[in-house]
Amino acid sequence: MTMREPEGGTVERWAWDYVHTTSLASKLTPAAVPERWEASPPARRLIVPGRPPELRVAGRAAKVRGLSAPEGRARALHTFFHHELQAAELMAWALLAFPGAPREFRAGLVRIALDEARHMRLYVAQIERLGFCIGSYSVRDWFWERIPSCADAASFVAVMGLGLESANLEHTASFAARFREAGDEEAARVQELVGQEEVAHVRFGARWFAAFTGGLDFETWRIKLPTPLSPMLMRGHPLQRDLRTRAGFPAAFLDELSAWQPDSPGS
Repeated sequence: MTMREPEGGTVERWAWDYVHTTSLASKLTPAAVPERWEASPPARRLIVPGRPPELRVAGRAAKVRGLSAPEGRARALHTFFHHELQAAELMAWALLAFPGAPREFRAGLVRIALDEARHMRLYVAQIERLGFCIGSYSVRDWFWERIPSCADAASFVAVMGLGLESANLEHTASFAARFREAGDEEAARVQELVGQEEVAHVRFGARWFAAFTGGLDFETWRIKLPTPLSPMLMRGHPLQRDLRTRAGFPAAFLDELSAWQPDSPGS
């Protein structure tokens, strides 16, 4: 069955075009967002995004290592750039996939998508400063391989806001320290800026997960993660408890997240 495209001049059309575009410039700097929303949009669950020709999609991502050399740092930043790209696309994806969610929620997805695009531009500038460019390394659409299986908006925020973006609070802190150790203060500061701005994204996820499910407890969250995702992938070490608390995580949730192991009861 052919999916009906959104009406022109609507927020839904903006999201549709952003996911589908194969223009790197359009991914980096999205078009202005219209004010009009469709009156009764159907659920549109897109399967794959448009990919600019500059991006070489591989089945397996290269490991990030060797940050002492500019090439190693550029490779890491290229990976982070692609994470932000997928996050921006998937915010637009969720807007289309869950039209029955509150308008306020869907408008929030747009704001976060624009933040992710801005983070992408920060990473592009750092990659180019190091003498490389987008396309210097292959990428993997790992987020796209997992998130379109989310059954509802609660599952989506469980993965994105309370999962991947929350783990980025740890990852940005870790890589900021590693970049600084390598003598790259500018890249370290970008990581810290992205990490600080992720707090608002995580807070958005915490707020809406509680609204969709009636609260924010660890077990409800764990159950909402689509297979094969688990809490193991949704945390870094050490856990950034202060930032996560600012974002709305209860202390009991963080205790359980920190202690969780794959062989935990109910896992």
